[in-house]
Amino acid sequence: MANAPSKSRGITREGGYLLEVVKGMGVTFSHLWKNIRTPENRRTVAYPEIRNPFPPRFRSVHRLTRHADGSPRCTACMCCATGCPAGCIHIVAAEYPDRPIEKYPGRFDIDMLKCVECGLCVESCPCDAIRMDTGMVPMPAFTREDFIYTKERLLSHEPQVAPNGYRPRRGDL
Repeated sequence: MANAPSKSRGITREGGYLLEVVKGMGVTFSHLWKNIRTPENRRTVAYPEIRNPFPPRFRSVHRLTRHADGSPRCTACMCCATGCPAGCIHIVAAEYPDRPIEKYPGRFDIDMLKCVECGLCVESCPCDAIRMDTGMVPMPAFTREDFIYTKERLLSHEPQVAPNGYRPRRGDL
């Protein structure tokens, strides 16, 4: 008698799925009816034409900031490369000819194929030289070289300003 089907509410255990299918279809049709009745309250959007805005703390593509004179703010201290868990940041330091104390990145590369977009490089930078506030998502590419963001490319990215004027600050990431 151990293998005999048990009865619960008049439906055998093997046939009990029909009640669950009817419940699921009820939920589906209630959502369908709600969307037909009030289309302005739909949760889905027509993606290519209408885009949802990113949240203010969205970690987007990296950028390097500049001083007022246009030189990179980065001092090649290697804190971002050290703090990166993926090891995707590569910096080669160089020295200014007229300022022997301060260094700058002669080469600053981020390999986006290795990057996990964690934001630890932004948090570990003591001079606020690297940020993730461009509002851009990493774009697909055909070659590996296109995924390596060089210093010139990182300096060319501009920060995104939200419609309400909010701009992410250092502590917001």
